[in-house]
Amino acid sequence: MLASMENYSNTVFRTLAHRHGADLTFTEMSHIEAINRNNQDTIIKITPKDGTPVQVQILTSSPRKLDQLLTGFKPYSGFKGFNLNLSCPSKNVIMHGKGAAMIKRADKTRRLVEMIKDHGYPASIKIRLGLNQREKEGKLYLNPLRSVDPDFFIIHTKHARQSSTSKEDYTVIPECIQEARGIPVIANGGIDTPQKARELQEQGVSGVMIGRAALQDPAIFNTIKNHLKINNPPRETPTPSLIKTEYKKIHLYHGADEKYITNFHKTLNNISPKY
Repeated sequence: MLASMENYSNTVFRTLAHRHGADLTFTEMSHIEAINRNNQDTIIKITPKDGTPVQVQILTSSPRKLDQLLTGFKPYSGFKGFNLNLSCPSKNVIMHGKGAAMIKRADKTRRLVEMIKDHGYPASIKIRLGLNQREKEGKLYLNPLRSVDPDFFIIHTKHARQSSTSKEDYTVIPECIQEARGIPVIANGGIDTPQKARELQEQGVSGVMIGRAALQDPAIFNTIKNHLKINNPPRETPTPSLIKTEYKKIHLYHGADEKYITNFHKTLNNISPKY
């Protein structure tokens, strides 16, 4: 899966990643209030230009506002459901009881997931390992795994106070899988080699979500699938030059904002992105 990354994972990059092995992609995180207000910048973020499989990642803690969105929502080609973001580490987001602050609110999360499903749409949730080290040690992140019933969980293996350079903790994965009651668990965070994907596969995950590594190599999905023998026969992985040409063609066809192609070229030059 291709992770949601602000200012990077627009419809162009999602299409590119899907062409090179990403089975599912996610829109940039969108505040539900902005969608309900029909904010055009936000609407553009969640509106695709083709049938690339995508879930709309939303940030909310309000059943009322979610119901407003669902009531007026019209599915489109490639739409695969909604993803509730319970992982955003932004202090401003957390201060408003959203993002990673929702990890401890399993009852409300369950209600939000049920609302999405009641409207006939698939639902997934993405969580971190708590707001801080204390919450991680208290294993509060297991609460939604024990009581919420999405189609799958995505576990970002850091807590919200950790920086992008902090080490991920994959040791939590087996217990997360056990507590998830048979619901698929997708691992996220620092997955940048086929070897890491294999190690997580051996722990029992149903898949992996990749962010930063995909920005530096959008064909990493097929590289991993080739290594794990998921692609049979293996698929060719293009050179950075061919990737740039392909991205530009999709960019021109979709008529996307120029900032995205600028950011894309920076990441291919191994400049670490912020997200």
